[in-house]
Amino acid sequence: MAAQNPVADAAGKAADKAAPKPKGRGKLFLIIIIGAVVVLGGAAVGAALWLKAGAKHGDDAKATAKAEEKAPPPAGPPLYLPLDPPFVVNFDADQAVRFLQIAVQVMTRDPATVELLKSNDPLVRNDLLLLFGNQKYAQLTTREGKEALRAQALEDLRKVIAQTGGHPERLEAVYFTSFVMQ
Repeated sequence: MAAQNPVADAAGKAADKAAPKPKGRGKLFLIIIIGAVVVLGGAAVGAALWLKAGAKHGDDAKATAKAEEKAPPPAGPPLYLPLDPPFVVNFDADQAVRFLQIAVQVMTRDPATVELLKSNDPLVRNDLLLLFGNQKYAQLTTREGKEALRAQALEDLRKVIAQTGGHPERLEAVYFTSFVMQ
């Protein structure tokens, strides 16, 4: 029988515990690396699919917007919106100050355009006041001058509608329901 040395046995067990096992540690490192590659690869595939779906959605939105632009104006009865109160401006006429009062109504068949004009009334009124105030008295005394002013008012209102996100082609006409010069 061999004598057992308790100190040597304890030192041997401690040395076994302290000695690294290269094969077990390498396997763990390899598993971590493979897991990281799988996670990153999955993230890359997911991002690519997400971006592709986003691009397709953007193309669908552009196609819808183009279809709306090409769509004819809504059919239906005409909707008239009076721009109240009437516009009153003064302008120079041969060294005399003249006044112009114009009552304006716009016509569309699109309820959304009516609401857009109502919600942007200060912008609409500002642009029309500037337009009316820059007229010449001699031009406004003729029918052609009044028709040209009406056409310019329609163009200016269509610009306002376009600036505020509407469809300018859906505003069909501008009418002067009262036209007084003094």
